[in-house]
Amino acid sequence: MIEVWAPHPERVELTWTGTRGVEVVTGTDAMVPTGDGWWRWEGEPTAYDVFDYAFVLDGAEPALPDPRSAWQPHGVHGPSRWFDAEAFAWSDGDWRGTRSGAGVLGGVIYELHVGTFTAAGTLDAAIDRLDHLVELGVDLVELMPVAAFPGEWGWGYDGVALYAVHDRYGGPAALQRFVDAAHARGLGVCLDVVHNHLGPSGNYLQRFGPYFTDTHHTPWGAAVNLDAPGSEQVRAFLIGQAARWFRDFHVDALRLDAVHELKDDSGRHFLAELSDATAALAGELGRPLDLIAESDLNDVRMVAPTAFGGLGMTAQWDDDIHHALHVALTGEREGYYEDFGGGTATLPEAGPLTVLQTVLERGFLHDGRHSSFRGRTWGVPIDREAFDGRRLLAYLQTHDQVGNRAVGDRISATITPGLQACGAALMLLGPGTPMLFMGEEWGASTPFAFFTSFEDGWLADAVREGRRAEFAAHGWGPEAVPDPQDPATRDASVLDWGEAGTGDHARLLRWYADLIALRRTHLGDGETHFADVDVTVDEEHGWVVMRHRNVVVAANLAGQARTLRVSEVSHDAEAFVSVLGWGEPATADGEAPHEAADGIRGGTLTLGPHDCAVLRLP
Repeated sequence: MIEVWAPHPERVELTWTGTRGVEVVTGTDAMVPTGDGWWRWEGEPTAYDVFDYAFVLDGAEPALPDPRSAWQPHGVHGPSRWFDAEAFAWSDGDWRGTRSGAGVLGGVIYELHVGTFTAAGTLDAAIDRLDHLVELGVDLVELMPVAAFPGEWGWGYDGVALYAVHDRYGGPAALQRFVDAAHARGLGVCLDVVHNHLGPSGNYLQRFGPYFTDTHHTPWGAAVNLDAPGSEQVRAFLIGQAARWFRDFHVDALRLDAVHELKDDSGRHFLAELSDATAALAGELGRPLDLIAESDLNDVRMVAPTAFGGLGMTAQWDDDIHHALHVALTGEREGYYEDFGGGTATLPEAGPLTVLQTVLERGFLHDGRHSSFRGRTWGVPIDREAFDGRRLLAYLQTHDQVGNRAVGDRISATITPGLQACGAALMLLGPGTPMLFMGEEWGASTPFAFFTSFEDGWLADAVREGRRAEFAAHGWGPEAVPDPQDPATRDASVLDWGEAGTGDHARLLRWYADLIALRRTHLGDGETHFADVDVTVDEEHGWVVMRHRNVVVAANLAGQARTLRVSEVSHDAEAFVSVLGWGEPATADGEAPHEAADGIRGGTLTLGPHDCAVLRLP
């Protein structure tokens, strides 16, 4: 049986091709209306080895793929293929979530793009690299969107078949294999999903029903219909997609793209409904299920329980932490980085390190302060004593913050390994839930550029010219900005795994692994609070010292050696125990970090240029 919600057409037919051995059967059958805009076909797709089908609406050609298609092996414009999600033999029957039992909270998240994580660019190839993530100390693997999109390669944020798994990545069965393999290694899996828009090519939803509304508008055009007539079924469509990833693919968490663009003026916000539905499903399945919001609202209502008027997300991305670290380490102050350099209406007397101090102690910079970039007051304050800091994701890099740069250059292309080591320590040992972007852990030299492979010439030209025009305003010539449509742009973005074992790359990898292990042993898995964080900075001399509970990070961001009186860090300085330090330059095969106590002499701590030490109190 196949069903489809299509209230717009007056007549719906199913055209299909079934293959059984060498036998091929085709047909076109009228579907039966069952009420409320739903249509049904009573045939049995499981009677065939392969069953492809599409819908003909009011006799118009071409036939359209299923809005709930699981598989698009012929591309997003072709027919859908029936997929039996229950046929896979799972081996994770005892899986009850990540090691902490708290779901995503406090664990280490690792964001990756399937198409560039390996040269093959498939989910099966990614399985071969999961042991690296286990050794690093990762808890949860976050996959950038896998919903089917036009062309072979892309970031996935222009997906149009929201229930399908991109065929170039291996299709739906490959995602089941990936999740099962991750669970076998103790790794959870988070899937990035996009509910706020669909891509421009292959988006046929509005032919079926009122999936979009002109009541609201977004950067991509008409908004997804969450509160206009017909929205009940659209909301059910999106919630059903989320439940399908959890139930049929055993995914542990979803990352929800740009939730501030989910326009909803109804009495109950869509995110709250999704949260409650997810909580009910978690109880049914007997394991944690989490929702992570990408939100630029700086409002903790996003993660407050729905019973108390919140939207019920488990956690949310915190760009303020990224921006503050990025500006302090690189000195860049353009665009949305402006306020994070200090000296604006946000913090008029502050410098970049004082801004960093504010963010590390408070979670947000814009927490009711003026935002120069937005031209208005933004955000709300966090209760430092009560708010669980794990509900904010902290990161030094993400796909956006790398890929939206003109050439997709990583922070490691701009700063020294020592400065990246400092930033990693401040991020990984703070109260937020840390997230890494693939290759960051070894300072990957490969970029992560923006790339597409649209088959529609007009769309390819528009994306190419739009990208060039965007960066021309910042002084980039068109020849300097990689062509998103050139296959070489994707190829250049594939990780070079061979460099992870050499020189400063190997040394940085060891540093990240040691920091993650230290976080686990000394900070534990329980709640964290910003009230437990004290930061002191020295703008003139480039010092940042962060104390989080009994762990202290001392970072020298200056280009020359500096000495800090340990008494400035804590009155208990005599009780400091060495943990690790970044130390001397690496040898050819990557030197392990040295003991931080080597730098403590006579009540002072001396660090070299771009050096970092981690100490603890017993």
